Amino acid sequence: MKWLKDTKKGIIVAGSRGEEDDHTKLSHPNGFFMDTLGTVYVADAGNQRVIRWLKRTIFETMIISENGAGRQVNQLNWPISILFDLYNHLYAAKFSNNRVQGFSIDASSLLMNIEIAVI
Repeated sequence: MKWLKDTKKGIIVAGSRGEEDDHTKLSHPNGFFMDTLGTVYVADAGNQRVIRWLKRTIFETMIISENGAGRQVNQLNWPISILFDLYNHLYAAKFSNNRVQGFSIDASSLLMNIEIAVI
């Protein structure tokens, strides 16, 4: 939700509730990040993915994990936190995998997986 100054009603900026194949639904969103362009990134733990909404859009893009929960480098397992560094790498802390994994955004805004740290 986003609350504008002097308003009494919030605006939904990302998702709705549920665990389904419907990509608009969030399940246990644990972490989010908003970049300087107004893009919202969400660690959607219950759906094992990280998704984003570009500013002024109602449609999201799944940017990490269309492969379900698991331990492989192309899978997430309950992502609980996300952040970006100065080099545009996205880091996802994963609760059930006990690791932090990094992803680099390329020119087409797709992610390339890079293993950053295993805890």
